[in-house]
Amino acid sequence: MKLNEIRDNPGARKGRVRVGRGIGSGLGKTGGRGQKGQKSRSGVSVNGFEGGQMPLHMRIPKRGFNNIFAKDYAEVNLGAIQKVLDAGKLDAKAVVDHAALKAAGLARGGKDGVRLLAKGELKTKLSFKVAGASKAAREAVEKLGGAVESTVKAKAESAEA
Repeated sequence: MKLNEIRDNPGARKGRVRVGRGIGSGLGKTGGRGQKGQKSRSGVSVNGFEGGQMPLHMRIPKRGFNNIFAKDYAEVNLGAIQKVLDAGKLDAKAVVDHAALKAAGLARGGKDGVRLLAKGELKTKLSFKVAGASKAAREAVEKLGGAVESTVKAKAESAEA
């Protein structure tokens, strides 16, 4: 078998229904749209329209606030990092950054970087280069002789400059 001989199974691809092609087709004349009315016409988009009445999605009260400037961090716990280290998916001698954590399967998402959190226990000396870390996580890493370098400048530093 060659690439140019590959075909779909018979019946796998169904042809599109050709509407309005005579009585014999079963979808002639009105083409399955019924008779008259707005929805029988072409170019009609009435999704959510309730005939002039205030639509449901506009009647329901809205709550909360969606901050469009919020940072998106991938939160990684120290316990999870230790688990990955024990499994051998992370190199303890190299600097642990976003790319390394992503490769190990820990940092999902987080377009603005990684934030270290202190849940769980870390037993290995590591050097981190992350967007941020909680105070407890930073202390836990430094207690083992490791280091946490922040890739994001603190607000106080930027205010001085």
